[in-house]
Amino acid sequence: MRYLFIICFFFQMLSTSAVSQGFKYHSVEKGETVYSIAKIYNISEEAIYKYNPDAKDGIEVSSKLVIPMVGDREEASAPSDVKFITHKVARKETLYSLSKKYEVEIAEIKRFNKHLYSEELRTGEKIMIPVRQKVAKESPVRRSPQQTGKRLSGTREHVVIPKETKYGIARKYGLTVRELEAMNPKVKILKPGVMLKVGNEVLDQPVILMSDSFEFYEVKPQETIYGLTKKFEVDKDSLFALNPALKEGLRSGMVLKVPNIGEGVGDLEISETEEFSTEEYKEEAGDVLDLKRSLTNFDTKELVIMLPFHLDKVQTDSLQTYKSAILNERVIRISLDFYNGVLMATEDAKRMGISTNLRVFDTRQNPSHVRSIINSYSLNNADAVIGPLLQSTTEAAAASLNASRVPVISPLSNRAMRPMDNLFQSRPTDERMQEAMLNYLQKNIGNKNLVVVVDAGAYDLKSKLGYLFPSAKFVNPGEGYVSEQNLAAALRANSENWILLQSENVGVLSSATSALNRLARSHNISLFSTKKNNGYDNDNVSNDHLGKLHFHYPSVDKEYDSRISNGFIEQFKEKYGVIPNQYAVRGYDLTLDVLLRLASSGDLYKSFDAYRGYTEYNENKFRYLPLAGGGYQNDAVYIIKVNEDLTLSVVNDL
Repeated sequence: MRYLFIICFFFQMLSTSAVSQGFKYHSVEKGETVYSIAKIYNISEEAIYKYNPDAKDGIEVSSKLVIPMVGDREEASAPSDVKFITHKVARKETLYSLSKKYEVEIAEIKRFNKHLYSEELRTGEKIMIPVRQKVAKESPVRRSPQQTGKRLSGTREHVVIPKETKYGIARKYGLTVRELEAMNPKVKILKPGVMLKVGNEVLDQPVILMSDSFEFYEVKPQETIYGLTKKFEVDKDSLFALNPALKEGLRSGMVLKVPNIGEGVGDLEISETEEFSTEEYKEEAGDVLDLKRSLTNFDTKELVIMLPFHLDKVQTDSLQTYKSAILNERVIRISLDFYNGVLMATEDAKRMGISTNLRVFDTRQNPSHVRSIINSYSLNNADAVIGPLLQSTTEAAAASLNASRVPVISPLSNRAMRPMDNLFQSRPTDERMQEAMLNYLQKNIGNKNLVVVVDAGAYDLKSKLGYLFPSAKFVNPGEGYVSEQNLAAALRANSENWILLQSENVGVLSSATSALNRLARSHNISLFSTKKNNGYDNDNVSNDHLGKLHFHYPSVDKEYDSRISNGFIEQFKEKYGVIPNQYAVRGYDLTLDVLLRLASSGDLYKSFDAYRGYTEYNENKFRYLPLAGGGYQNDAVYIIKVNEDLTLSVVNDL
């Protein structure tokens, strides 16, 4: 607290001195860059760097920049070709949506409505929108369709040559990839010799064939020139030299040629047979969807989070008691970890231009309290509710909001729930997990020798396995034990042996894996299970044995892959001081998926019709299918393989 007081006093003193010398402070807001701030004050980026040298390493939200004021530039003055429109702000309108509607930069709107530098846009308020008047004489500058936003006035033909990509072709003709695909709806695969329709606007350069030195990058919403120079470690002049079209302005969807910095940042593949992701192709159920490329709805998302935090313990007991409860009660710990992931997802969505109005409620693990929350607060306008955790509270929330069709997403429960049209189960049930493994076995068993070791009481599973695999051999466990002799008798010496082991008994698991590990010295053995229960985590079951037996099991999540997750673990650790556990990652993945679906469609229901493939994030993937009785179920399951070095691999796809 002492250091906080000193820092605040220092800023007060510094602020007074700076203003008297013709300077002012600018408090950095989310999404702002040095380039956009320089544009606000009609000064150069170099002028900002002169007085704020640390800004060259990036600027942080709420940090203060010293802005040199020249003459009377602090007051916004309108150019002669600008007129103003008085706009009354409607519900759910944002600065981003207004900038798109009136084709004006957000910085320009703020410039003539100074309160918006520090305040949120309020429904019902009137603001001034600067709109440039169209001049009678046509501008001599040639603009690409993606820059003007106009429909193409004409087309020409382009014949694909070897190693050309859709990104390079789109760049040459001033198109976005989507515009190129829309002009060629029947083209599924880009091959040499294919003739494409393209625009008449042509860069005075050949189509670029990629090398190890360069790659393509598609500009995302809200990105800036400065941000791109930092991302690709290139100065502004070099970026403009590589991409002359930037002189006409940066636009979302533009395809840029950028240096290959060896980290896959560009992420646009080079291929002689490149797929076109047209609407027709996108409908395929097995496709991996990148919803970040389909964002169209930038209205503020009304998101409700319902989790059992048990804040009532703070009111009835001391704060220390609540701290003890966090350590001792697993449900509270899970809720807090999950919520941390939610917060990070909303922050990352904000950087993509997706704003979120987040409302959080404590369910106390009580269905009656959940119904009371819904009756007391207006949740009927929510775009989605994530939570509650438990089956009873989730069903209570879904039932109360069913009439208003507010989607309720169950984040963690694997139990089959009462069917309701607005209930979305994001975690596959145990039945779905079992089905995924059996499908994998059916698809890959071939001529392999299948040996089944299943508890005597699992009649339904044994019956199903006997029907699906009539040639399978069955080995019955004894009293908490599997005989190595019986297992050896069921194996084939000159064949791959796949062992399906399913038991709730630790003794059965331990004896079976130990015996199979010894038999693997003379036989080719792989181990499978339809459910990795807690018994496999028991100290009596050796992980080394599981690795040597190439253990396969179905899973909701996979091992975190830092190569494709854009530093999520590092960002989380920097923010919270700990490495995220599976619940924090789940909170992030699920929330980001919901926000991206809302931003790429009108609502969740429409997104499942429009995008039938599956989405995938740090550790989780999602593909929601309608249930016969009502509602939706995520059926995306990983089949995980334990490698000999105890790392995990994903061996299946949808």
